[in-house]
Formats: sequence, C-alpha cells, structure tokens
Amino acid sequence: MRIEGKSYRCGEANEALIYDTIGNYFDSVVERYPDAEALVVCHQEVRWTYRELAHEVDSLATGLLALGIQPGDRVGIWGPNSSEWALTQYATAKIGAIMVCINPAYRLFELEYALNKVECKAIISAESFKTSNYLAMLEELAPELGNCQPGKLISSKLPHLKAVIQMGTSARSGMYEFSKVCAMGQAEHHQTLVDLQSRLQPDDAINVQFTSGTTGSPKGATLTHCNILNNGYLSAKGMRFTERDRLCIPVPLYHCFGMVLGNLACMTHGACAVYPSDAFDPLTTLQVVESERCTGLHGVPTMFVTELELPSFEEFDLTSLRTGIMAGAPCPVEVMHQVIEKMHLKHILIGYGQTEVSPLNHLTLPEDPIEKRVETVGRAVPRVEIKIINSEGGVVALGEKGEVCTRGYSVMLGYWNDEERTRETIDPAGWLHSGDIGIMDSEGYVSIVGRIKDMIIRGGENIYPRELEEFLYTHPKVQEVQVFGIADDRLGEQVCAWAKLKSNETLSEAELQAYCKGQIAHFKVPKHIRFVDEFPMTVTGKIQKFKMAEEMLDQLAVV
Repeated sequence: MRIEGKSYRCGEANEALIYDTIGNYFDSVVERYPDAEALVVCHQEVRWTYRELAHEVDSLATGLLALGIQPGDRVGIWGPNSSEWALTQYATAKIGAIMVCINPAYRLFELEYALNKVECKAIISAESFKTSNYLAMLEELAPELGNCQPGKLISSKLPHLKAVIQMGTSARSGMYEFSKVCAMGQAEHHQTLVDLQSRLQPDDAINVQFTSGTTGSPKGATLTHCNILNNGYLSAKGMRFTERDRLCIPVPLYHCFGMVLGNLACMTHGACAVYPSDAFDPLTTLQVVESERCTGLHGVPTMFVTELELPSFEEFDLTSLRTGIMAGAPCPVEVMHQVIEKMHLKHILIGYGQTEVSPLNHLTLPEDPIEKRVETVGRAVPRVEIKIINSEGGVVALGEKGEVCTRGYSVMLGYWNDEERTRETIDPAGWLHSGDIGIMDSEGYVSIVGRIKDMIIRGGENIYPRELEEFLYTHPKVQEVQVFGIADDRLGEQVCAWAKLKSNETLSEAELQAYCKGQIAHFKVPKHIRFVDEFPMTVTGKIQKFKMAEEMLDQLAVV
C-alpha cells in the first residue's frame, strides 16, 4: 500500500500474523519436526533434535516454576552464546516470565543499573568469559550471597534479586546450579506448565532488551510474544527457510539479531540453529559453516570483513551457503559484492531496524535487483507501516530526506518503567520515531543516509554519547566531557572523548581509560582522548561535536 508521490509504504503480506505465544508455537513445531536437528552448539558439543530440545526446555521451565518464578517475573540472562542461553529463552517464554537480556560485556556499574531498573527476581549467569568473571561481579554487588541459602538472597544493592542460577558445576555459596534447577520440577509443576499455555497471551511482555539512551541511562525496550515471534518468522520467510536449512549464528544472542533473527527464525520454520562458538571468531565460524554444511550465515559487516580477510579463507568449502542477514551497521557496497561472490551468499539479505521494532522494519529480498540489495536496506517488512517525515511531522515527497518512522505489530510496548522516554519515542498515533534519516524511492526502497540521534556505531554495537558522558562525569578530576564518534576503517567508528579537567588537576589518557575498565563495557571505553580547556561552540552556546570530530581526525592524520 502506498500514497502516490509520498514517502509512505505498508509492507505487503499474503498471510495473517501469528497470533500465539512463543511456547505454543514452539510446541507445534516440535510436533511437526520431532526428529529434525534443532540446535547445535559446537563449543559445548551439544546436538539436539526438536524433541530433545523440548525436553530440556520443559525441564528448565518446571525448575523455574519450582523456584517460585511466576508469569511477569523478570529473569536476567547474562553470558555469551550457549545452550543454556537458548533454553532460558524458550523456558521463560513458556512460563510467561520476562527474560531480561544483559550484555555479556557489562561491568558493575551497568549490571547494577540493569538488574534494579527492571527489578529482576532471578538471574541466570555464566561463570566467566574472557576477562569477565560474572559470578565474582555478582558477589561483589551482593556480598550477602556468601551467607544465604540459594533463592533467599536479601541484598542492599540489589533489593529485588532473590535467586542466582549459575551455569557450570563449581558450587558457589548462595547460588543454584543450572543443572540442578533443571531437575527440580515435579508433577505439579509440569501440570502448571500445561495450564499456563492457555492462560498466557500473545500480547504479554516476554523480553526486555536494553538500549543505550541519548538522554542518560540505558532503556529497557519491552517486547511481546507477538512482536518477536512474527519478526523471526517473517525474516526466515524472507530468507526462504524450510526445515532443511541450517543457520550459522555467530552474532550474540543478547541482541535481537541473535535471539530473534537467529533462534526464532530457525524455530518457526523447523530449521537448525548452529552456534559456532561462545563469541565471534572468524576462523571458527568458517570451519563450522563447512563442517555443518550451513545454508545461512548472519553477521554485522565487520564480521564478514574479518572472515574474508582470513589468510586461509580460500581453503574453506562454503558452497553450502545460500542466504543470511547482514545488519547492525551500514554495509559498504564492495563488501556486499565480495560476500555474494566469494562466500556463495547469492541471497544474502540486508536488514535494517532497531531493537524497539523487534528488530527489523526493512529487509531486502532474494529477488530484489542487485543494486537495490547493495545500495538500500530494502522495503518495509510485511504488515509494517513506514513513513519518512520532516521536522514538522509531515510526510516528505519521494526522494526527500526525513526521519524514518514505524507503526505496526513489531513496535515495542514501551520502555520498561519509563513513560516519559516512551512518549518521546512513540507518538500518540502509534508511530515509533527512529532518529535515523532516510530516503524512499518510487518503488519503496529506503536508503539510510544519517542519524538525528548522536549515536556511535562501533563494530555493530550502538553507543550513545550521553550515557558514556554521564559515567565519565563520575571521575573526580573531570569537570566537563564530550563524547563523539570518529570514522574508523575497520570498525566503522571509534569512540572519542574530549575532557575538561577541574582546576589544578592532571590526568592522563591511560588513567582515564583505566578508570573505565571494569565499570563499563569494553567497546564503550574511549579509544581516543584529548584534554582541552574549552569546546567549540555556536554563538548561542551549543557545543559543536562535528568540529571536534573534524579536528580530531586531522590530528590523528598528522600522527
């Protein structure tokens, strides 16, 4: 559907939306494809059919019920990609608990905020990964774990958290072991699980995804069964998935990219989800694509770049590949051509959207002309309305720049416990304002040309300067700070900070970076820091970050 001459489209559809819960739909898929492979987790040597996956899911679901987790309770999941992550996603959905995705890179400052913001009752946590000792961080925030029974936590810093469930087998005071929780369910809990399938509703909140905010702390985008189940299904349909497909998922599950466009896309079509490793590694990814004969591969552009740049790239047989989705950051046209030609991904699709729309509102399709697939983000996905507006809210003419807005089934319920910022993002007519600047052509294809919001995209990770600035202000020597992004050939953008120190104070770049480490995610730590006496401003006192970025790039070019 279109309005002649105007930048408005509604994605065409030839079937109704799925109006059901994730749990019910999952059970129907298990009935249809019980013996098909559902999940392969290479680094854990896990290989489950749909029947086996369903057994594991129900074991965790009934265990959570035995712990007292009720519909609507928030359950955090913290750790890299794993079989436990997938089980948590499906088990919480089946009992109506709201899964809260916590970034594996979070440190103390961010973890405390996230758990308290949504009042998590329980958290399922990995033991450790790389430089992150998750359980030690939880024990630092809640030292009371050392003197309490599992499930009986009373913490001064985390007042809502009652239970910590640890992946792995090393016993820790005050914590449950994941495997033991899976064995807790009794007959009564299995009956409750059955009863819940008719009580839970498709429009119930089921997932909270934290997105950084331009006006401060992260916001919890609240998504429903209907939101993410349909977005996963329709993205898989765009990839032309069947039960014979095998999707390699090297992207993190804590993002919608992994859990919706990966896990749910596979599940809704009876396909197999393949996790090559706990976190992205280009060599392992290509090895797994070859050994598992994957037909699909997801990734942000930098992932595909690093795969193509491997010295051993030509040694891998990637001829099984056909499709996948590239999203998370703008893709250079040349990279897209190489992915299509060298990786055999002739039907690779470009996806665009944001967490708040579950996450896709645009997608290219296999039959789209090659120039549309490499130069645009495609057209509106089925049953979603898109308009591009000017600063007064009017729909602009085709070919004109404006803000991309979305309305439809995929728009989130709102930001958790934050009505003000929800109203700033979703207008009274139900349109979600993206902050991205786009142009729509006469066929409905959209090109993203800029951002209204002051957001940095570093290697597919969204970083909002205001959030980082507020953290840097907590340093006792910093009087004022401005954060912005500068271009980077490998990661797209790098984080840069200009800081003004308090009188008679001294501070080095390394000292300020060290202050960040352990408190905020590694990808947010400024790569470039400059200490200044003043910031470039307009005559009205508005700081001009673009001038800082230009000056910083000139300075780095000289070095």
